[in-house]
Amino acid sequence: MSKLKVLVSDPISQHGVAALAEGGLLDVTFQPGISHEELLKIIPQYAALVVRSQTKVSADVIAAAKNLKAIGRAGVGVDNVDVPAATQRGIVVMNTPGGNTVSTAEHAFSLLVAMARNIPQADANVKAGQWDRKKFQGVELHGKTLAVLGMGRIGTEVAKRAMAFGMHVLAYDPYLSEARAKSLQVELIENLDDAIPRADFITMHMPLTAETRHMLNAKRLASMKKGARVVNCARGGLVDEQALAENLLSGHLAGAALDVFETEPPSAESILRKVPNIVFTPHLGASTAEAQESVGIEIAHAIRAALLDGTINNAVNAPSVDAKTLASLGPYLQLGVSLGRFVSQLAPKRCGTLRVVYSGKARDLDMAPVTRSILKGFLAISGDHVNEINAPSLAANLGLQIIESRVSDSGEFTDLITVTAEDASGAVSVAGTFFGNKPRVVMVNSRYVEAKPKGVLLLLENKDRPGMVAHIGTLLAKHQVNIANMSLGRDQVGGTALTILNLDSTPAEGVITELCEDPDIFSARILQLAPPEQA
Repeated sequence: MSKLKVLVSDPISQHGVAALAEGGLLDVTFQPGISHEELLKIIPQYAALVVRSQTKVSADVIAAAKNLKAIGRAGVGVDNVDVPAATQRGIVVMNTPGGNTVSTAEHAFSLLVAMARNIPQADANVKAGQWDRKKFQGVELHGKTLAVLGMGRIGTEVAKRAMAFGMHVLAYDPYLSEARAKSLQVELIENLDDAIPRADFITMHMPLTAETRHMLNAKRLASMKKGARVVNCARGGLVDEQALAENLLSGHLAGAALDVFETEPPSAESILRKVPNIVFTPHLGASTAEAQESVGIEIAHAIRAALLDGTINNAVNAPSVDAKTLASLGPYLQLGVSLGRFVSQLAPKRCGTLRVVYSGKARDLDMAPVTRSILKGFLAISGDHVNEINAPSLAANLGLQIIESRVSDSGEFTDLITVTAEDASGAVSVAGTFFGNKPRVVMVNSRYVEAKPKGVLLLLENKDRPGMVAHIGTLLAKHQVNIANMSLGRDQVGGTALTILNLDSTPAEGVITELCEDPDIFSARILQLAPPEQA
């Protein structure tokens, strides 16, 4: 029997390559710097591909990879891998979510210090034969306020270092609980726009999503203190680069330090290159010997486990369970993701507890992977790197407690999964089951409904009166929004009704505003769930 072949197409640690080849069970080819054209030619013979950020594992590569079973990314981000295409082909995509935490945190803090003391500019000045001491007067970190936007693993490590320098730390993260903030000794800020004007320094540690793109936009940059400074070692696109450059050139901001850019490398015409008070590094956050050693070895072990044992670790597109368990739990796993996404969009931003109750048939199965899938859906806003493996550690880092329980009584349903998000002010809950093999949301806040957990949902609370359904349908039709399915529930005749609509497209914000102008519509909210083919 021939050995399974593994291609390493980007530089990783030699210890990582050795770990892959250990015991001679796999045939490992180390070919960093391979061209896209050559990769397309040779990829059909390989069972696994190991990359960093240079190789672009695009849809055409995946289409050509007839025997590929696993893609391993030695690092966190999988921006260079077409994950949907890999998923469709049944190829597992794995990453190394924890290997570069310290390296990136140290780099961010190094940039903060270098920027505060104008170290790169002063170094260049002395090397040019000059001695302009007054020109490079800096500021102390001690006693200053640092706003950390994103308190995941890296943000938490940056906050610890800042406090060691005597800084006061403001923490902004939609999912950081008050208890966790207190244990970290940081000041929790609920509204981003409250944190920005208070900060002398801002450091960013958020994933790049539709919600976080240009989170530091022109308006927010203008609201910063005069003389404040910005660090971004997370993702290009979190900062509006044009607006940042303008605020630096005008003198409103004193400095910035960027390790990541919207276009990498920045073009020769980029306005950023014209700004003297920016410190640049070429995406070096994870570029330390220790981090590269760690991620190389970690991905090697993950690839070996996937190919040799069928065990999946740190997958971004599949649960980490064996094939037999996956076959029995598959429908529950996707329902779990949908329920998690559903309740996360209704929940208070800083809920401290997520309760999952399994009843009926579900209570007799090993539902631990399903709980993880629920958590994955709940934390989806944290970024694409959230998966069934790292979701529990991310939740713990945010101070979110997960409580799983099982009860025998599932009421009128054969089995039922109920997910409840709680904080001190109250709770919201969503329950789902299967009608045959079709997943359905059957309760929202203990009210009975029947909705397909897929695509775009419009959730309305309205007065139960004649003509309301026609009114809602007419208004949506006016804006060319088509209703795919409708579910209605009410507490009593003439009381409050809960309406859930599956829509074929996402309504514009103005549609929601117009709906809420009706005094008989108490609330209207758009929910984004899994696409129809995944529901």
